[in-house]
Amino acid sequence: MRRLFNRLINSSTESEVQAILDSEGLTSDDSKWRPYGDNESFYGVVENQQAHPVPALVEKVTNGIDAILEKKVLEDGLDIRSSDAPHSVREALDRYFPDHRNWDLGEVRRRQAGDLQIVASGPVRDTSLLVYDNGVGQAPDDFPGTFLSLLRGNKNDVHFVQGKYNMGGAGAIAFCGDLRFQLIASKRYDGSQPLGFTLLRRHPPALAEAANRKNTWYEYLVFDGRVAAIEADEVDIGLQGRKFRTGSFLKLYSYRLPAGSRSIISRDLNLSLNEFLFEPALPFLTVDNNERYPHNRAPVTPVYGLKRRLEGNAETVEAKFSEVSRTSELGELGVTVYVFKARSRGQGVKETKQYIQNEYFKNNMAVLFSLNGQVHGAYSSEFVTRALKMPLLKDYLLIHVDCSGLHLEVRNELFMASRDRLKSGDKADTIRKHLRDMLLSSELKEISRRRKSSLGVDSGDAGQMLRDMTRNMPMNDALSRILRQTFNISEQRPGSATIKQRDKPKRPKREPREAPAFDPQRYPSSFRAKGGDAHENGLKLYRLPEGGDRTIAFATDVENDFFDRTDDPGDLSLAIMHPASKGGGNGGVLEPSEQGDLLNVVRSSPIDGTIKVGIRATSEMKVGDTVKLTATLTSPTGDLTETVLVQITDPERKPPRKEPDVEPPLGIPELVLCSKAGGDGSKSWEEIAEAGIEMNHDVVVYPFVDEDQLSRIYVNVDSRVLKDFNTGARSSEAVELAERRYISAVYFHTLFLFATTKSRKYDLKRGDGPDGEEVDLAEYISDLFSSSYAQFLLNFDTTNLIEAVS
Repeated sequence: MRRLFNRLINSSTESEVQAILDSEGLTSDDSKWRPYGDNESFYGVVENQQAHPVPALVEKVTNGIDAILEKKVLEDGLDIRSSDAPHSVREALDRYFPDHRNWDLGEVRRRQAGDLQIVASGPVRDTSLLVYDNGVGQAPDDFPGTFLSLLRGNKNDVHFVQGKYNMGGAGAIAFCGDLRFQLIASKRYDGSQPLGFTLLRRHPPALAEAANRKNTWYEYLVFDGRVAAIEADEVDIGLQGRKFRTGSFLKLYSYRLPAGSRSIISRDLNLSLNEFLFEPALPFLTVDNNERYPHNRAPVTPVYGLKRRLEGNAETVEAKFSEVSRTSELGELGVTVYVFKARSRGQGVKETKQYIQNEYFKNNMAVLFSLNGQVHGAYSSEFVTRALKMPLLKDYLLIHVDCSGLHLEVRNELFMASRDRLKSGDKADTIRKHLRDMLLSSELKEISRRRKSSLGVDSGDAGQMLRDMTRNMPMNDALSRILRQTFNISEQRPGSATIKQRDKPKRPKREPREAPAFDPQRYPSSFRAKGGDAHENGLKLYRLPEGGDRTIAFATDVENDFFDRTDDPGDLSLAIMHPASKGGGNGGVLEPSEQGDLLNVVRSSPIDGTIKVGIRATSEMKVGDTVKLTATLTSPTGDLTETVLVQITDPERKPPRKEPDVEPPLGIPELVLCSKAGGDGSKSWEEIAEAGIEMNHDVVVYPFVDEDQLSRIYVNVDSRVLKDFNTGARSSEAVELAERRYISAVYFHTLFLFATTKSRKYDLKRGDGPDGEEVDLAEYISDLFSSSYAQFLLNFDTTNLIEAVS
């Protein structure tokens, strides 16, 4: 048994493992193999879990974290299922790792990371991965009920661990090469039992077919019906800084890592692991070696999660803020938003965009949904363009959604058991809409506005050219109908009479007062409510219309990232008291309310000395009810508390909508000319790059869609297409004529392509099959013109065509 164990440990590929089984006569000996989960039908359970090898590997890391926390509880003399055990992952960390929020990156946290490691071995293009944890470990006879069980729910009543479905650890087997080999070894943390080991595999399909079986199955190696056991005090398995003594490790042979993560794991794989583990409960190490990569200077790298990578990254991150929503329907939803700069690290727009994509969007996840720091599903940038309608931020916006505080029933309807993708359904749609509404009412709206304002258009020759072209353009009924459907064009033609705006007296502008500079503090020393409608019993009272929204602002002196920083963050808690019952049932005494029972609230992170709390009354509140809202801001020198009253009033009556005094102008998009240097009525590439629009010689046009409407068309007059076309021009007049033809053709073809595609509600995808990448309409049109379409428009001559066929 020891010799077999050592041979398996030292094997680096699945072919070496197969050779060992053949030499030991184990390949086709049915007495040595037992079905995984004691059921041959569990083949589908294993194969139909994670659709991607990295989330499957993350499950192994999560199981290792669970094992370490279990060990801590047992060492504390507690039953892991008792009421004295921690009731959440966060509570376990606070109890057994009291400095986990403030771990020093250079020492304590890195040392802790040694208890959980991913170690690479084997040839560069046939990498095997070993996942080790210094956790609770298992006795050999307990393997069938732990490592080798499925669907028993053996963690469902352990509240401080992530695992509950009893199948997440099986997902990685499907990515273990073609033969599906996985070595499992473990030794109990107290050394009371020998080291047990077994080998998982997929029963060879050829043997299953020879036995006239319709399908194959997964199975594990046994001897005399039991998991093998050996006595071993320590084993060298390639760990960084230690040998294996107790705990567990699993070796995944010939693991099929995705493209872009197959080189040195301490670099490329780390980027993906950080994405899927936004804020892991415990850090871990990825370990490569200089035999595989002789020139690598950092073969061992700690993984702390994407949140810590983004922390304090002012060079790349332009803005960061958070929102926390509590509603009776959903529970608590925490949202943190990161907006990246269009230019950073001294690089141009194109290089910055590529850097951001490689470092933070390696798996095309723009919106990350997590539980206890582990990502369970995501949206692509489609959410940014379609739901938020902020196309300029499509490649520069990362949103983390913490779902740990959602109601259990909501989480169950949102996440798949595989924990790698979201379900479809009513609850998922409600979450999406709620998230959209939160973000559209947040600071993000102002950030998007600033990006758009940097694209301001100057009136000039381009506008006149557009008016001249549209005035002379023939418009039949079908053409007008398509344009009106998409652009809301008036029935009136350009140049027709319009109602003039009434003259209004100009009021003198007041000079704004200069506000004192904000001096942020690491911890708050002041906290008070601002504004208010009245005072009652010494408290500020805010009137909230039934069915309406209200924002209460609190003034403070704490820095903007107080709630969001990794090291020593603060918090704002809100307590809501029931109104005094009518009829004296409780003597008129206010009673505590469940969060979100009476008021739905959204708490924002501080912005230059102001914390905003948005409130909306639930159906439990009636006109005339008054609740007491107590806000508590944490501080190491003593928490700061402010109490206000919220009174429900009659619904607001909105004034009737007034008809505009001026008829809307022609609703077609504005034409904006762009050139490399700018000037002469055109925007420079550098000017529009600041807003995130990439323009170069290969780009012909950029349709700018603002809130689902095509508002501007940026035409590049320094495109390679136009330059090449004009190389044969014999006069300046010919060059000018070609440019006007180019501008008009590109502009109107862009306009009609957009209008027709949008009016017919096409869904655009790139790639084959149902899993093709969704493509934004503006991106599709821009790419179409860059792919010889503009060249065709310039060179196509109807007269020549008629002559050729006549």
